[in-house]
Amino acid sequence: MRVLTLSVTLLHLTTASASEPQITVGFSPGSTATASVLSVINSSRRSLDVAAYQFTSRPVAEALLAAQRRGVNVRVLADAKDNGGKYSAVTWLQRQGVPVRLNGQYAIQHNKFMVSDSVTTQTGSYNYTSSASRRNAENTLVVWNHQPTAAAYQQEFNRLWSESFTPDNPMN
Repeated sequence: MRVLTLSVTLLHLTTASASEPQITVGFSPGSTATASVLSVINSSRRSLDVAAYQFTSRPVAEALLAAQRRGVNVRVLADAKDNGGKYSAVTWLQRQGVPVRLNGQYAIQHNKFMVSDSVTTQTGSYNYTSSASRRNAENTLVVWNHQPTAAAYQQEFNRLWSESFTPDNPMN
C-alpha cells in the first residue's frame, strides 16, 4: 500500500507549478475560499469542468469566461432547479458560449467541485455564490497535481454531464 504525503496550506495559490501533490484549503466568510476557487480557474490551461449546486458568483463566472477565452475547454454542470433562471450565472455563461448542462435527476444536484487539466481537483461545501463568499461558513479544498483524485472526480462529472440537459433543450 502506497501512502501519499501531502503538505496542507491555509493560503491560496496563484498557480500550481510544483509537480508534487499539494493541498490548499480556504474558508468563508473571508477571502480564502473564493481565492482558492479563482486560483484553480486561473491556473487551468487545457480543461476545466465545474459541477455546481447554486451558481450566482460574478467573479467565478467572469473567471470561467476568461479561461474559455484563453483557450481552456470549460464545461459547467449545475442543479436544474436553482440555475435555470435568466439571471443565473449559468444562463449568463451559456449566452457567452460556455457549454452548460442542468441536472434534474435528483432532489438536488448538490455537488460543488472542479476538475482542472486532469490533475487538479477543487471541492468542499463552497457554493459558487456571493452568499458563500460573504455570509456563509463554507470551505474549499484543492488537491493540486494528483491525477488519481482528479480522475475520480472527472468520472463523476462525465456521468452527471451525460444524464443532464442543455437549458434550451430539456429533452436531450
